[in-house]
Amino acid sequence: LTAVYFAFTGGHTTEILRLLSCLSESYSPRHYIFADSDKMSEAKIHSFEQKRSETFSNSQFTLDRIPRSREVRQSWTSSVVTTLYSILYSLPLTYKLKPDLILCNGPGTCVPVCISALLLGLLGIKRAIIVYVESICRVETLSLSGKILYHFSDYFIVQWPDLKEKYPKSVYLGRIV
Repeated sequence: LTAVYFAFTGGHTTEILRLLSCLSESYSPRHYIFADSDKMSEAKIHSFEQKRSETFSNSQFTLDRIPRSREVRQSWTSSVVTTLYSILYSLPLTYKLKPDLILCNGPGTCVPVCISALLLGLLGIKRAIIVYVESICRVETLSLSGKILYHFSDYFIVQWPDLKEKYPKSVYLGRIV
């Protein structure tokens, strides 16, 4: 299975790598996508993949950067423009990768790629399964990415029972990261 994962400086990258540590080698090649302004995720991913290659000898992965759809404290109005730009940038990348699975956990970078994947599916080019795992730190409310992708993901996983009550489409599995 070709899979795409999202990373972002700090907790999101740590959480996604914890999730990936449980996956079998059948999820290969792995394609990591992160914001072009992210300076830390690449090193974390290389370290993770180096350890993974000790267990799985045929470990394959790629790294791709896309423009951030929204900077911290960016106005909502201007974030519409930057998100549209990020979607346009993501379309050729998503077309090239044609993932079977997209696993994401909250960074805003995931929204443009998920929208691009949805467009490819609507056009009959390639349908990807989108699995969104809301961050463990989201106890009572969803993140902005979660609020958007709740409506479009195939599986929406929350890690707190209160969120399951508020969002009935979600799947509550307890703490998974």
